[in-house]
Amino acid sequence: MFRLFGRRMRIQGRPLLLLTTFGAKSGKRRQSTLAWFDDEPPRPDAWLIVASAGGAATHPAWYVNLARRPADVSIDVAGARVAVEPRSLEGEERERAWTRVVALAPGYGPYAVKTDREIPIVRLTRKT
Repeated sequence: MFRLFGRRMRIQGRPLLLLTTFGAKSGKRRQSTLAWFDDEPPRPDAWLIVASAGGAATHPAWYVNLARRPADVSIDVAGARVAVEPRSLEGEERERAWTRVVALAPGYGPYAVKTDREIPIVRLTRKT
């Protein structure tokens, strides 16, 4: 579906990317369709994604896979496959990004109230 309609589809008004990871335990290829946000300042080689899992008590499986096998992450975005390096934002950098995410897509706001965990925001940067 992503390959057919991904460029036109949106979640909470945001463009989508297809994240490819490999299972932390199984080693199998896994794909997840996610909304993405521009980095600040906007960069053509970086995308921010949110590991909200709809406010669930646990991190989404794709986040666990990404954390355990960061060298094997890629995305399909704007018709191109891109090898990326993931990095979870921390501290003030994460707080600024979270504030921006909620301003652009208010539906994310309640997720932080539904869970005790801090919702990770991950910067995906194009590998050189």
